[in-house]
Amino acid sequence: MIELMNLTKYYQKHARGILDVTVEIKRGEIFGFIGPNGAGKSTTVRTILNLIFPTSGQGIVDGLDIVKDTVLVRKKIGYIPSETSLYGDMKVRDFLKYSAMIRKTDCQERIIDLSTRLELDLDRKIENLSFGNRKKVMIVSALMHNPEILILDEPTSGLDPLMQNTFFKMIEEEKARGTTIFFSSHILSEVQRICDRVGIIREGRLIKVETVKDIMKTRAKKVSLRTKESFIHENHDIKQLVRVHDEVTFVHTGTVESLLSLLSGHKIDDLSITDPTLEEIFMHYYEKEDSQ
Repeated sequence: MIELMNLTKYYQKHARGILDVTVEIKRGEIFGFIGPNGAGKSTTVRTILNLIFPTSGQGIVDGLDIVKDTVLVRKKIGYIPSETSLYGDMKVRDFLKYSAMIRKTDCQERIIDLSTRLELDLDRKIENLSFGNRKKVMIVSALMHNPEILILDEPTSGLDPLMQNTFFKMIEEEKARGTTIFFSSHILSEVQRICDRVGIIREGRLIKVETVKDIMKTRAKKVSLRTKESFIHENHDIKQLVRVHDEVTFVHTGTVESLLSLLSGHKIDDLSITDPTLEEIFMHYYEKEDSQ
């Protein structure tokens, strides 16, 4: 549904945006796009939407070129930006009606349903809304016309935990009806919760694309132990070593045999070995890139 081929964007002659981003996003999947702030997530999103022009490379959305066919591409998309910029003097109801009119779609029933679920007051002026409620307006605007594709750029920022849960239920419903979802976030627990595959971006380059399930199957293990002995190692299989009093935690990326050999050399009072979180695996990929 979305295919990016060597997509590159420089903001000035040498100011890097994204470099040779190549990925294919399947119809009906939720694709997570993760990286820290400044990694190139929003640049990729804005380039797909043709809000900024690519320096080189190509993007195809459902067979349409993102530059040549930009109007047709946008008709297929619901977009939630990371920052909200709306007509402050309009009531929420009027803004959503205006958005529906531009799309030439009758969305009234859908607007009422989504607004009710998000506890959004349609009769308030946008300028009087909190950031979280403005984000709700953007969610309704993105979903109300039942788009084929959703592009979400940090969509949960400003939402309280209960509203985040409501939002994720909405996204799961969209996936169930076949919507393709591009989900850009730096909150890894969100990506782990709903995404089928994930792309990791660093300094504008896509460094890894994998299913969430396969990433979580990595042989890396999170080890927590309690010992009064010193635990200082330069073992390259040990990542993110932290000691607080007698408690030692680290991520081990080597074999089971090497982990058991390491632990056998210490007097350990307590031990826990679990699968790492996506965030810990993410940091492993970043550290691996640094060492190359």
